[in-house]
Amino acid sequence: MTQSPSTAYHDAFHNDRDTWVFDLDNTLYTAECALFDQIDKKIGAYVQSVVQVDAAEAKKIQKRYLLEYGTTLNGLMKNHKVDPPHYLATVHAIDFSPIKQDKKLQKAIKALKGRKLVFTNADRPYSTEIMRRLGVLDLFEGIFDIVEAKLLPKPQMQVYEMFLKKFDVDPDRAVMFEDMVRNLKPAHALGMATVWINTGSVWGEADYDANIVHAEAPRLNDWLHDFAHHRAG
Repeated sequence: MTQSPSTAYHDAFHNDRDTWVFDLDNTLYTAECALFDQIDKKIGAYVQSVVQVDAAEAKKIQKRYLLEYGTTLNGLMKNHKVDPPHYLATVHAIDFSPIKQDKKLQKAIKALKGRKLVFTNADRPYSTEIMRRLGVLDLFEGIFDIVEAKLLPKPQMQVYEMFLKKFDVDPDRAVMFEDMVRNLKPAHALGMATVWINTGSVWGEADYDANIVHAEAPRLNDWLHDFAHHRAG
């Protein structure tokens, strides 16, 4: 159930939590802008070209790799030896114009006391452009991208450990925001509080476990605005 401003927050959101960890796609920006739909189509076309199958079969392979390997890229690397830089450049060559400044998000992130980090399966140039367009780039300490993760994707635990080490993050003081609930499982296991941005995607809900979700909302900016106001109060 999506949390309303009047609902009491889970005990996991205690006042010692002062490190805010954000996924990027369909999390930091709203899914309504359909930006990832562009990428999804490009990934499908890439799979079709590499595997030499029709579009319908390519889509099945794309999503199977996503669930089995964490990213379609990881599946393509393991099974078809694709070149990661070429793949990333190709699927991220999109029209960024649907991403607009998000004043509500900017205000909410500014109101959060502590460190703000992005932890994404995308790459840094793409992430930076989105954050710039949202107007939040300067509010973040750093970005941990798929290249920094040595091309290993969430939800592999070793990637979370690499992220924690890179930024010297204490998971007992961190909150993680994600649109794919399966990516919250390692975060929860490490001690982070978790917020699932439920966009209604079947892929986002895969492996859902209510025990590892401390809060749920359809849009980050709304939830974060209410939470920041709650914290300030």
